[in-house]
Amino acid sequence: MPTRTIPISMPDLTGNEQAYAAAAVASTWISSRGPFLDRFEREFAAACGTAHTVATSNGTTALHLALATLGVGRGDEVIVPALTYVATANAVTYCGATPVFVDVDPETWCLDPRRMEEAVTRRTKGVIPVHLLGHPADMDAIDAVAATHGLWVVEDAAQATFGRYKGRPVGSLGRAATFSFFGNKIISCGEGGAVTFSDPGLERRMRMLRGQGMDPQARYHFPIVGFNYRLTNVAAAILCGQMERREAILARRREILAIYAAELADVQGIGLRRDAPWAEAAPWLACCLVDAGRFGCPRDDLAAGLAARGVETRPLFIPLHRLPPYRTSARKRRTDLPVTDRLGAIGLMLPLHAGMTDDDARFVCRSIRAIGAERMRSRRAAAAARIDTANPLRRPRAA
Repeated sequence: MPTRTIPISMPDLTGNEQAYAAAAVASTWISSRGPFLDRFEREFAAACGTAHTVATSNGTTALHLALATLGVGRGDEVIVPALTYVATANAVTYCGATPVFVDVDPETWCLDPRRMEEAVTRRTKGVIPVHLLGHPADMDAIDAVAATHGLWVVEDAAQATFGRYKGRPVGSLGRAATFSFFGNKIISCGEGGAVTFSDPGLERRMRMLRGQGMDPQARYHFPIVGFNYRLTNVAAAILCGQMERREAILARRREILAIYAAELADVQGIGLRRDAPWAEAAPWLACCLVDAGRFGCPRDDLAAGLAARGVETRPLFIPLHRLPPYRTSARKRRTDLPVTDRLGAIGLMLPLHAGMTDDDARFVCRSIRAIGAERMRSRRAAAAARIDTANPLRRPRAA
């Protein structure tokens, strides 16, 4: 049995979250209206440097809502990176459009603007750059390609809350941006999401679509078909508590990342992504790349060894073009995505949350180091045994 358990993620709810949620319940404003909801939308917009936030029930509904507001429909194509969580592609599919997968940059692991240019067709309507694992995509280069072809840009910032690109907040870099507040995100209310934007022309339609299509000026009049994508006042109360402590949460997570970087720097076959000089990545989950030849074993064996020691991990996302709903269409396009395939095969996400202690982080690193050393010894012993077996003239070693 492992001596400890270190979960890959855990929300930090040690501030006013419980008190605010109780206040929302006591007020009886527990549904999709209330003062905490208004407060969160104001505060989150300010943090992202945008004029508006529309809170939603989760990050996937935020993506779908943003695309629906922009009029994405059947016959359209939307460019997405092939290395991301499946929700990015699913939201495009919900609209009846086709996600077109593009390879990622080998340094940032985010959408490669050069490959994006190659994927544009007459049916392309927009692009969804994902700020993968908290690192911002190269938005200036992406915006330049989009502007050349008349495309809109929607940031998928689900993993990058409070990250910054060239000093600008993630969430303010496209026509709109979407966020997730799932239990493993930097701030969380269990399930929740948001769309940020500054275009006043989007707000009325987005709020109508979020609330079943009801006209905000004429209650129970529904001029369009909408969705029920609203966030509750109780969930918003929890988020208000999280917003008060976001700097402390970010600082603690960055301290854990710094320990990983220092402790794993000299481990052969283990590599961590470095921030681009223009990026201030949001500290979501840490991810290492496992070079089996140099480390001693492949990614999945390392994950099993860490699990035996009580350390929870997860593989990096399976490339979208390899998933059953999308692989046929990707094959027809003759999609070639070598960087995505490589990262998806060797990437391993490590625990990262504000509840971790320094010793927890060092234990993860010691465990990685120990597993690599054990596997390398086993590999050398197996190689020596093969040599002995293959050479009948070799004298047996003395007892």
